[in-house]
Amino acid sequence: MIDFLAAHYVWLKALHIIAVIYWMAGMLYLPRLFVYHHQAEPGGELETALLKQEHNLLRIIVNPAMIAVWTLAILMLIANPTLLSTGWFHAKLLLVVILSGIHGVYAGARRRFARGERPRTERFWRIMNEAPAVMVIVIVLLAVLKPFA
Repeated sequence: MIDFLAAHYVWLKALHIIAVIYWMAGMLYLPRLFVYHHQAEPGGELETALLKQEHNLLRIIVNPAMIAVWTLAILMLIANPTLLSTGWFHAKLLLVVILSGIHGVYAGARRRFARGERPRTERFWRIMNEAPAVMVIVIVLLAVLKPFA
């Protein structure tokens, strides 16, 4: 199995990058929907549409993409376990774990919006809209520049 994964490592990496792009697209869009949700009239047409968009975004794009990111990352680690001994990888992994936690916060907020609550503030969601963008910039820089190698 390790030989098979190693032989197909570049494919795993390409699929991993594609999954990251989809995950981050959703992670950047969902808090923007939450901002709009705060501005929507409770029980109104816009709120109904936003609830459906938030649900579908998580269920169809964000959740599967995150699962693919982690699955492909684990397969790449099995194929290339030396990554675990590099400092840049530890920093990258920490940031990805934090991003996964933010994903969980978003999922919980979506459920609260669906119950008719307005979790946090509009300002909070505007700030959270930027957090994944900043983190993914650092993650890409770590992965490409490998500063602590």
